[in-house]
Amino acid sequence: MPRFAANLSMMFHEVPFLERFERARAAGFQAVEFMFPYAFDVAAVRHMRDEAALQVVLFNTPPGDWDRGERGLAAVPGREADFRQSFERALDYAGELDCPRLHVMAGVVPEGVAVDECERVFIDNLRWAAERARPLGIRLCLEPINSYDMPGYVLTTHEQARRILTAVAQENVRFQFDFYHTQRMQGDLTRRFEEMRPLVEHVQIAGVPGRHEPDVGEIHYEWIFRRLDELGYAGWVGLEYRPRHGTEEGLGWLRRWQQQSTDT
Repeated sequence: MPRFAANLSMMFHEVPFLERFERARAAGFQAVEFMFPYAFDVAAVRHMRDEAALQVVLFNTPPGDWDRGERGLAAVPGREADFRQSFERALDYAGELDCPRLHVMAGVVPEGVAVDECERVFIDNLRWAAERARPLGIRLCLEPINSYDMPGYVLTTHEQARRILTAVAQENVRFQFDFYHTQRMQGDLTRRFEEMRPLVEHVQIAGVPGRHEPDVGEIHYEWIFRRLDELGYAGWVGLEYRPRHGTEEGLGWLRRWQQQSTDT
């Protein structure tokens, strides 16, 4: 059975963000991930992490102006300086939180700009960012995001991600395999994971449709978890889903599958 990390941006919404660390620990988690910590002082986030004795295993680079539709800056032509400034801030947070990996958000294709040009900017920025992150032992992740949830996002397919990773050619730039986004965009989950396995740094899951708990919907996660074990994936699996009702109430799937894993 894989190791699971609670996503504090989507789970435990019953309490404010900083209180979710303790709720995650009380629910039995040893690790957490989240989207954006930047609205909070990093010392406050670190204090709550320490109080709950949790590992922070992943968060995103700043998205830019979210309310105006920005979803990252790394692949947006003309925003190179903004991306690099924001990436330095992400590195500061990662260092303070002892977080070993960052998901680098590409952004939305600007009107009138070709995707090829966005990819060129993405590659250049990733090469620069990899050099900045390497001395800190931080690995960078690329994640294709489905175009239904995030219309216009630059990076949407595994083939595109592989092409960019090959061009960047940095050992600390890796792949973030999100089963939810992959199912919505391309399907063929097992084969795609097997193909990408050498590049996979982090995994995320959610049920399809609805992005709720993984025990309902069209993805057979019990099979997926067994295959992850068989392929030797020892990293974290982020629970990036929206609980249908209360977070703790919805964790019955995890308790059942953990028990089954123990019994076998």
